[in-house]
Amino acid sequence: MEKLLSGKTAIVTGGSRGIGKAIVLELAKHGANVVFSYHSSEAKAMELVKEIEGIGAHGLAVKSDAASFLAAKELCDITVAKFAKIDIVVNNAGITRDTLLMRMSEEQWDEVIDNNLKSAFNLTKHASAIMLKQRKGSIVNITSIVGLKGQAGQVNYSASKAGILGLTKSVADELGSRNIRCNAIAPGFIQTEMTDELPEDLKKRYLDQIPLKRFASADEVAKVVVFLASDMSSYVTGQIIGVCGGLAR
Repeated sequence: MEKLLSGKTAIVTGGSRGIGKAIVLELAKHGANVVFSYHSSEAKAMELVKEIEGIGAHGLAVKSDAASFLAAKELCDITVAKFAKIDIVVNNAGITRDTLLMRMSEEQWDEVIDNNLKSAFNLTKHASAIMLKQRKGSIVNITSIVGLKGQAGQVNYSASKAGILGLTKSVADELGSRNIRCNAIAPGFIQTEMTDELPEDLKKRYLDQIPLKRFASADEVAKVVVFLASDMSSYVTGQIIGVCGGLAR
């Protein structure tokens, strides 16, 4: 397999499980040094570092609060101290606190906006300062199709993911002249333990909406991240790529 990211260094937030874990492993398979943040599960994070090393790449797990501006700077500082540069940033960290608008508390709103949207600002702000000196870099933001179309019961999550769309396009416009690209990926339904446990009638209802008639794997999202992180996409910036089986069109 041709390694598209040999010699590059990547930071991935929320990298210890789910889509984040798939992204971390795919970047490592393509030769990148990968620093990933995690919030609570140290055991899972350490297991992932071993997986990265088993691939033949270098990995580093950092316990970090994505919603913290200072923690994001520390994450960048740790990465530069270890690997001397930052070539790729993947803003993947995110949470849900789903409920209807009339029942949603201010805390549920703030928590989702801070973890999903402010976190992307935090890391982009600090990492881009390093990329500006390098005059090169790729930033990939993980948004969602609900940021494009909305979703009942997810006012906070939808708003946070829609905010990432504006952030992506504005950063691309500001930093493009310095050869720093910024794009976003909007996943649809992803095959997870949670979707496996859905009642069959509900699963069928979701699948009926998807032209490809199946859920995506986390690996399919990760492969698009590699494309956007690599020089294969050297003339792509400010774009939103749906990995949703045609659901958002």
